[in-house]
Amino acid sequence: MSETLPALVLLRHGHSEWNLADRFTGWTDIPLTEIGLAEAAAAGRRLAQAGHAFDEVHGSVLQRTRQTVETLLAAMGTPGVPLFTSWRLNERHYGALQGMNKQDIFAAWGETASRRWWRGYLDAPPPLDANDPRHPRLDPLYSALKPEDLPRSESLRDCQQRMLPYWHEVLLPRLRGGRRLLVVSHGNTLRGLVMHLDGLDAEAMERVEIPSAVPLVYRLTPDLRVMERIWLTDD
Repeated sequence: MSETLPALVLLRHGHSEWNLADRFTGWTDIPLTEIGLAEAAAAGRRLAQAGHAFDEVHGSVLQRTRQTVETLLAAMGTPGVPLFTSWRLNERHYGALQGMNKQDIFAAWGETASRRWWRGYLDAPPPLDANDPRHPRLDPLYSALKPEDLPRSESLRDCQQRMLPYWHEVLLPRLRGGRRLLVVSHGNTLRGLVMHLDGLDAEAMERVEIPSAVPLVYRLTPDLRVMERIWLTDD
């Protein structure tokens, strides 16, 4: 067996309209801005210049990841790479905070609780009511899922536990089979995966930031030790 698995590249999608408005997006299906599209194209050019190529891309079901993938692959000159999507790679569900900006949240629940919800590992925001129009059970994207699988709110730990089966059951077997993978997802979902790969505890995890559209390259041994971890930035 090779001493290393193929490189795994993680990427947070480019800026969306609600990112720029400082609104909590979560599972709300918001498109990229022109800035976000430009960020995705720049990431594709950096990956190509660094010699990366992919057999598969895996992303969430939300359009901001699909737009990021399509723009990035076009910039790499490889638009035919297949994209596989899963709700397990969606952003963390922010519950009642979805669609609100930080100042509105501070006013409604106070700054201490609010910061604990969006930066902490264990605390979930207030859940959505079952009849709230923001509830994912009312979204056709999730009509094939069991209602009990759909979150009304998630902590970072909840998001990580929802994502990790996809890592173990889908991504890891493909890496071991020699596939070169790009995972395009969301800030908190990727924070949970980085926590798992890097063996971080909850306190360290709360300090991790995943910048938009900056590729993070992992090289792993067959027993899943991290050999190398590189951010592909312009400099």
